Amino acid sequence: MAYAYYTRPKGGEMMSIEQRWSRSDTIDAAFYRFSTDNGRTWSEPVEHRTGEKRPEGMVRRHPRGGWVDPRTGRFLELWLEGTLPTDDPLEGLRQWRIYYTVSANGYDPGAAVHQVIHRGAEFDASHWLPGVFAGKNCAMLGDNTSRPVAMSDGRILLPVEISPVAKDGSLYNPGGGYTYHHTAVLHGRWKNGLLEWEMSTLVEGDPARSTRGMSEPGLAEIGGGRLMMTLRGSNDRKPDLPSYRWVSYSSDGGWKWSPPVPWTYTNGDPFFSPSSCSQLLRHSSGRTFWLGNITPANAKGNRPRYPFFLGEVDSKSGLLIRGSLREVDGLHPGENDQLTLSNFYAREDRETREVCLHMTRLFALPGGWEGDAMLYRIPV
Repeated sequence: MAYAYYTRPKGGEMMSIEQRWSRSDTIDAAFYRFSTDNGRTWSEPVEHRTGEKRPEGMVRRHPRGGWVDPRTGRFLELWLEGTLPTDDPLEGLRQWRIYYTVSANGYDPGAAVHQVIHRGAEFDASHWLPGVFAGKNCAMLGDNTSRPVAMSDGRILLPVEISPVAKDGSLYNPGGGYTYHHTAVLHGRWKNGLLEWEMSTLVEGDPARSTRGMSEPGLAEIGGGRLMMTLRGSNDRKPDLPSYRWVSYSSDGGWKWSPPVPWTYTNGDPFFSPSSCSQLLRHSSGRTFWLGNITPANAKGNRPRYPFFLGEVDSKSGLLIRGSLREVDGLHPGENDQLTLSNFYAREDRETREVCLHMTRLFALPGGWEGDAMLYRIPV
């Protein structure tokens, strides 16, 4: 899988991060490349370590890419990091922490590393968010589609998902699915060149309607000064439940959020979507696009993760405009029905204004973990 990010507020300087996987939720290696000509040519790859054996376990790092603050021009690189005692990816639900670097002028490989920590004397590297304690539970960036959003007052909003803890210390899982999450938004303000963080209220799903809670949030501003958040739900282990995409809204700048409800088309009709990531992308034209999977029939948990669509969000209602949907890709004749069109990232090309979709056609052929990193160019 490979993704590319601009590193300055203007121009064509870019950073690419290629990830190589051999199992779910584990990045075996990451290779960085750089471009000065809007991605036409790239430097030779440089490997960055994503795993390190230590006496206490395996340190794993999951790159979550870069983002430029349009107001200050500073470039953020974000990633997850945690020590997994037996190298089981599920141990990350108690171990993941979020880290970042700040570069003043494009990407700086020597920039100092900082952990995201909530402001206030009671918080530290271990108790780093309200209700989050390293070793007990975690907060993490969902996928590369959970992108920061810049607000007009200078705040940076970062959507995260949180693994809640039950009273007995176990990971809370009232829905009985594979995992269970709440979501929240971290509000970052610049202070002495770094970010000072505060967390919003939690967005909690109904476990009777989504067995894995709410996860992989995507943010966008819409009309009337409101924010919207699209969310991944699931009917994992309860396939008779409708496989909805979910949405929550905020009218106070992202501090308080409405209870999540099934996301619909503008006429109120719901649609089916598997348990997969999706992205909201604000375009320079002023439009907001949504990218993700929509299925013709009720999905079962994570599958099928095709077809893949791009559609426009109505700026007043925050609902999906059905007539705007375009199928970008789907299952081709002779391909494995385990095809996965997900784990993607989309951006706007600064020269052509096309939507550039980075996505791997995973499991298209029988044989398991195979797939090439693709770049789709979508005129809008």
